[in-house]
Amino acid sequence: MRKIVVEPYNPKWKEEFDKAKSFYEKLLKDINVEIEHVGSTSVEGLWAKPILDIDIIVRDEEDSKETIKLLESIGYNHIGNLGVEGREALRYNPDNPNINWMEHHLYVCMNGSENLINHLLLREHLRKNKESVKLYGELKQELADKYPNDIDSYIDGKTKLITTILESEGMKLEELERIEKINSK
Repeated sequence: MRKIVVEPYNPKWKEEFDKAKSFYEKLLKDINVEIEHVGSTSVEGLWAKPILDIDIIVRDEEDSKETIKLLESIGYNHIGNLGVEGREALRYNPDNPNINWMEHHLYVCMNGSENLINHLLLREHLRKNKESVKLYGELKQELADKYPNDIDSYIDGKTKLITTILESEGMKLEELERIEKINSK
């Protein structure tokens, strides 16, 4: 297992996302998609693991299948929804010559899915609330120090703060409970 490292915000992360987005827009030009930079690297000032989180948002199942097919054609492996409805995960080989941007997690998300709403609500809250950025960044640093080789405990340790933020943004209790269940694997 790789050591968990969090770093101060780096403006390079946005540049790396922009490279990825441009690539996906060209690859998926015939499909109606939106491409969003989510996760901690998308929030200026937030400490993060230096790994982009990218959501490709599709309208329906047909667009999802076509998007996944095109991504597989350039070397991504479709690894399923990993227990999260409305989201399909893809993995890439870092030696893939098609990929010239930093390490990333890539998801194909159904528009309006709970997981996508979670990603976007959290990102927007953090972008507007410097105090939440400070608290979340400090928590991430503490957890990385406490659990340097235990990603499950690191994720679980962030869950309460995340769900508190999402609750303040209007997420319902049953939605928050599903997030807690997913993050406690």
